Amino acid sequence: MPYTFHPSILREYDIRGVLDETLSPDDAYAIGRSFGSFRPEWKTAKPRIAVGRDGRLSSPALEEAMMRGLTDCGAEVVRIGVGPTPMLYFAVCEDRLDGGIMITGSHNPPDHNGFKFMLGRKSFYGEDIKKLGVISASGDYISGTGKITEKDFKPGYVKTLLKAYNSKRALKVAWDAGNGATGDIMRTLTKHLPGEHTTLFAEIDGTFPNHHPDPSVAYNLEDLIHTVCEKHCDVGVAFDGDGDRIGVVDETGEIIWGDQLLAIYASEVLAEHKGATIIADVKASQMLFDEIVRLGGVPMMWKTGHSLIKTKMAETGSILAGEMSGHMFFADKYFGYDDGIYAAVRLISLLANSNVKLSELRKKLPKTCATPEMRIKCEETRKFAVIDEVKDRLNQSGANFSPVDGVRVMNADGWWLLRASNTQAVLVARCESTSHDGLARLQNNLSEQLSASGIKLAA
Repeated sequence: MPYTFHPSILREYDIRGVLDETLSPDDAYAIGRSFGSFRPEWKTAKPRIAVGRDGRLSSPALEEAMMRGLTDCGAEVVRIGVGPTPMLYFAVCEDRLDGGIMITGSHNPPDHNGFKFMLGRKSFYGEDIKKLGVISASGDYISGTGKITEKDFKPGYVKTLLKAYNSKRALKVAWDAGNGATGDIMRTLTKHLPGEHTTLFAEIDGTFPNHHPDPSVAYNLEDLIHTVCEKHCDVGVAFDGDGDRIGVVDETGEIIWGDQLLAIYASEVLAEHKGATIIADVKASQMLFDEIVRLGGVPMMWKTGHSLIKTKMAETGSILAGEMSGHMFFADKYFGYDDGIYAAVRLISLLANSNVKLSELRKKLPKTCATPEMRIKCEETRKFAVIDEVKDRLNQSGANFSPVDGVRVMNADGWWLLRASNTQAVLVARCESTSHDGLARLQNNLSEQLSASGIKLAA
């Protein structure tokens, strides 16, 4: 039967909705039918599709409906159980499956949920997600009788994570799962890693009773910072709700932001791979791109979005990439997808081998003055038009800017960024300078452009 999704749930990188408002088990069933019908050759060559889920209260019902949709297409579902999104990616790569679907609301509130996809080892996003809507609306499904098998990938996944630690030196580490899907893996992993490990909120609980599972927000790292300082840890790491992002604090309790963290990883990777391409999203500091050049690498600025970054890595042969949000992608000794837990092990190993404190690595990086990420409300139907209007004015004035993802305007004071969010009805902005006066001028430039399009930048 044809089925039409709520127009808000088919996003650029994944599918996301609010339970009982824009998302239901009926949607999950239709998504399973549509994904199981995605490739015409699957009519005869029945696909093997991994399905995993996070710990949200709504995830079991969505999982059950999703699997019914897939098996009604004749697919074999490889059910991997509860765990982080990177474990689903691992399952698809390890068993060379035809695809994977992760049921997860990531870092969103408890009443939200959604789906992330892989098609083979490739990212599945943009036009592919739109095509699911077309298939569903037409009801042009493949039909068949599939089956569900279960496989435990946790031992193999943990074993692979442990291989990333290559030092005999033991550190004191605090870990915060935020009651997200990484909890069980985190506890198992830390039992086998050298050192002294303190784990916080490892119980998987979809109500997130302790703090919101988003490590890119400073408030959500307060418990981790307190533990690091109280127990005199060498480093603290935290994960988002589905474990594909990492947050880090040094031994003094200072937060290491995404671009700083990528610069630290780059120092290790480029020591072994001179001339390698390192990709960062448009929100990253100019400090990072300059640091990559200094270390002997080739920096590339690319669009924000984990699927877009992974695709660009595959196209360019890049072996390392990262986003300000904490997505870190390693392809030098790993699969090239974003995995917060793997990134944590790589960082701990790097620190153990360098015999240098994380705060010292942070202090070596050039200092800048920057705003936090600003999210400016803008109607969904208006946000991309605003970016086009700003581009037109910048072109007319002869400004120096990059149009890679929105506009990133460069001048003597530094740079400012304005882009349309692919997941929310907001414009995202950020400014960075080498001085406070320069930062104020950049913010004024940004405010003038927004004002010209009828939007006010809040003070």
